[in-house]
Amino acid sequence: MKNRSLYTYFFVVLLFEACGQTTDKGINLPVTNSFTEVLVVDNLQNPWGMAFLPDGSILTSEKAGKLILYKNGQETEINNLPDIYVRGQGGFMDVKLHPNYKKNGWIYFSYSSSEGENSGGNTAIMRAKLDGNQLTDKQLLYKGTPNTKIGQHWGSRIEFDNEGYLYFSIGDRGNRDENPQDIKRDGGKIYRLHDDGRVPNDNPFVNKSGAKKAIYSYGHRNPQGLIKNPYTGEIWNHEHGPRGGDEINIVKKGMNYGWPVITYGINYVGTKITDETTRPNMEQPIYYWVPSIAPSGFTFVTSDKYPEWKGNLLVGSLAFQYLERLELKNNKVVYREKLLDGIGRVRNVRQAPDGFIYVAVEGKGIFRLDPK
Repeated sequence: MKNRSLYTYFFVVLLFEACGQTTDKGINLPVTNSFTEVLVVDNLQNPWGMAFLPDGSILTSEKAGKLILYKNGQETEINNLPDIYVRGQGGFMDVKLHPNYKKNGWIYFSYSSSEGENSGGNTAIMRAKLDGNQLTDKQLLYKGTPNTKIGQHWGSRIEFDNEGYLYFSIGDRGNRDENPQDIKRDGGKIYRLHDDGRVPNDNPFVNKSGAKKAIYSYGHRNPQGLIKNPYTGEIWNHEHGPRGGDEINIVKKGMNYGWPVITYGINYVGTKITDETTRPNMEQPIYYWVPSIAPSGFTFVTSDKYPEWKGNLLVGSLAFQYLERLELKNNKVVYREKLLDGIGRVRNVRQAPDGFIYVAVEGKGIFRLDPK
């Protein structure tokens, strides 16, 4: 009976989170229409990652296990991918160019991998180069353990800071009671490496016996947004809460972000996870959503093409199917509004080198926002 209850719980969690749903009916925000959305890439099912190459082409990952290059209206599928373990929310996820891509050609990927002793999978980070329609020089930089057949909370985004360090996220893998608060276990963490996979000597837990040396911060749930603040150089993340309690955090070295000891969310069935929203030595988010919007994709706007949005954050909502704009003042959210209301499940949003905002929507494709 105990096992049956446990399986029922995981089924409910996976159902809600795979759909990006909450039990809340909606969210009332101002809606703006100061741009025209132009579909530039169509016929995509789950466009998880987007990277913009110097020649103007778009490299996008499909969660089901494809990497596709779009250039001048032509589509090229890239071969020689790593083995991808597609399960639940997991599959082929983020794509990120090295800051010096023009010189070294490195492309970084996060994906679900079954490599390892146990059955199932966990999040992996790889870098490779693109030669025509083939990946070459593949190098596995990190692989989370242990493998599990649980289908939720893989993370996973990739970012570089101003010093060239590589950051990435791995979700708690559905094991909130063990992974997020234990630095000896993968899951529920944000990690920092050198660009070639070496662990930096000044990572916070390199001298802690038994710790995962790559961990940079812990106590996270399911971070599907990870970006560099272009004004300060800080790494910011957002992460899914359960029913309520999605968070935006500034990622700080060695800090504990509290999950599941403190949270502003509750279980999907309506019961409490904890009575605590604060605790000493645990970081508070700079913003949290109640109800949950199920955030995925994250970008700062710096482009002159959107002068009224400069310094704002854009966040995709899977649950309510819109793009959210957040105005900041002293790292506090002071205004929110909806963009692209009802467009579909927004999986990713990026500001490209050409200055335009591109938005990836499940079941549709990639849209460019052209200011009116």
